[in-house]
Amino acid sequence: MTAGKGSRLSQVSLIFACGTALFSDGYANGVIGSVNTLLTRIYGADEIAKNNYSKNLTSIAFAGTVVGMLVFGYLSDRFGRKSGMMIAAGIVTLFSGLSAASSGANHSVGGLLAMLSAMRFLLGIGVGAEYPCGSVAASEQSEEPGISKNAQHRWFALATNSMIDFGFVVAAFVPLVLYWIFGDNHLRAVWRLSLGLGVIPALAVFIWRLRMEEPTRYKKDSMAHARVPYWLIVKRYWLNLFAICLVWFIYDFITYPFSLYSSTIVNNITGGSSALSVVFGWNTVINLFYMPGTIGGAFLVDYLGPKYTMIFGLLCQAVIGFIMSGLYNQLTSHVAAFAVVYGIFLSFGEVGPGNCTGMLAVKTGPTAIRGKFYGIAAAVGKVGAFVGDWVFPDIIDDFGGAASAKGNTGPFWIGSGLAVLSALITLFFIKPLTHDGMEEEDRKFREYLEENGYDTSQMGLETGSESWAEETGSEKDGAVIAEKLSQ
Repeated sequence: MTAGKGSRLSQVSLIFACGTALFSDGYANGVIGSVNTLLTRIYGADEIAKNNYSKNLTSIAFAGTVVGMLVFGYLSDRFGRKSGMMIAAGIVTLFSGLSAASSGANHSVGGLLAMLSAMRFLLGIGVGAEYPCGSVAASEQSEEPGISKNAQHRWFALATNSMIDFGFVVAAFVPLVLYWIFGDNHLRAVWRLSLGLGVIPALAVFIWRLRMEEPTRYKKDSMAHARVPYWLIVKRYWLNLFAICLVWFIYDFITYPFSLYSSTIVNNITGGSSALSVVFGWNTVINLFYMPGTIGGAFLVDYLGPKYTMIFGLLCQAVIGFIMSGLYNQLTSHVAAFAVVYGIFLSFGEVGPGNCTGMLAVKTGPTAIRGKFYGIAAAVGKVGAFVGDWVFPDIIDDFGGAASAKGNTGPFWIGSGLAVLSALITLFFIKPLTHDGMEEEDRKFREYLEENGYDTSQMGLETGSESWAEETGSEKDGAVIAEKLSQ
């Protein structure tokens, strides 16, 4: 192996070390749907409904995730990407284990559900922290010298969104395998192990990250030791941030409810089969369709660019959604046909907004406030997931209930319409990204700050003058900053 290939592999490895922990996000959010099904079988629907548990459990994890995104968005910019990533991985490891060990006082069902909900909230904080720490670091690593310019977007997508989607697939498959092993008489073991196995990937990533250093972009352009000119930043970036927040809200509003309730949808189209192997099996098949979407989209995005890949994916998803709504009766008469078309619907969502929303968010803002910028956008997206999680059952009821054709097609009409709206917002309000776009944005950001009287020599982890002069290769710029420092 040549030195060049070795360097490239090493750099790609760093991108994955930063982003792979998002597997925990997909796994944690995906597995809870199957766990809900298991708990309902074990303790009865009446006991679950009495504690208002089903909605609380899925929603409280989203709330914790929002807290993690916002808090660690600040910490990522202030104290560094690595420290945030290490803390995040530690939180996920700890509370994945405690979720599996949840128990109530005197073994009460209500106490168990309350304990599990609390652990899910704390787990959500760790999962949320991975976005402004791990994803941001992965984006900055993607523009290091060892990475080909024509593969920068690809590696970022594969290391982040593809990992989330793979987490969904594994989260659907693990309960099925455990059910095959333990059977109907040991469902408690199935749900506890399903949650507890989330410890393994989080711990592995924690160890993987031990020898990492801060990304070069963060070292050069951080405001960790400088005053942050928030008003100047708001004036320059508010419109881009607002548009990205809006499309991320819409995307998660569409995607997460469909994913969380896929077991319910499958249960309907299989005639209410009581066999968990049937429900979990079809759920696994459907989740597998995420993978060709995110992987294929990752290879497409470097050619079309994130903006136009996103529009392409959204419009294709809308078309499939309209087809599913119009031909629902014909499709559901053949379970396999419905599963394939529904899977394609989810797959196009990953080609476009799944891969590109986070990419647009993380690469649009400057390094100095990238954690905050991305954390806010991701948090708004999770609010969309939170809202969708609560609204989705009501949408079904308003359209006639889960037993009716309209009750099952209504969400697809709404989701497809929102996909078209999101495509229009992207077209008119989100700027396209180029390769090495973060480096260019950092340069423009420094120029903008200097034009408005801000002293950029204080930026960077060490001496701002050396970092900036080294990056631009401009002796004149370095001399000007050195003169400022000497004054």
